Amino acid sequence: MKNLSLSYVILFILAITFLFPSNIYATKWAYPYVVWNDYTYIVSEENVSEIDSKIGKVTYYSDMEAHSGNFSNEYKKGTKYYSIKGISTDVAIAIEESDGRYVRANRKGKHIVDSKFDSHYGGLQGIIGIFIFLIMCIITITLINTVKKKVY
Repeated sequence: MKNLSLSYVILFILAITFLFPSNIYATKWAYPYVVWNDYTYIVSEENVSEIDSKIGKVTYYSDMEAHSGNFSNEYKKGTKYYSIKGISTDVAIAIEESDGRYVRANRKGKHIVDSKFDSHYGGLQGIIGIFIFLIMCIITITLINTVKKKVY
């Protein structure tokens, strides 16, 4: 009985391992950018000296995946954004560097973040995985109960 139950547990763990593999990704970004007011601004190497006023700051940093909000793949949380005198924020903003310089970031377009479920199977990978997990739980419990009835 113990060996049979242990076999089921091992089978269950192996099945879960294959259903939900842990992927390790290394991200290489095409360019450094910041997000402000739902728009992506690509950071240039151009220094800016005509700063107008503070308009925001980085609220989330990640070098692994994109996020919503005032996100950056280059600058740490708290890095400040400024408007540039004579240039609309629809065109460009300035980013304060850690050494006190300001660099220009040019607006590219709307920032779009994919859902965690946007992946294989048309975005249904997570739902399909949960469904298969539940079916496996039911099968495992049924098998264990059947074995218990035969033994007792």
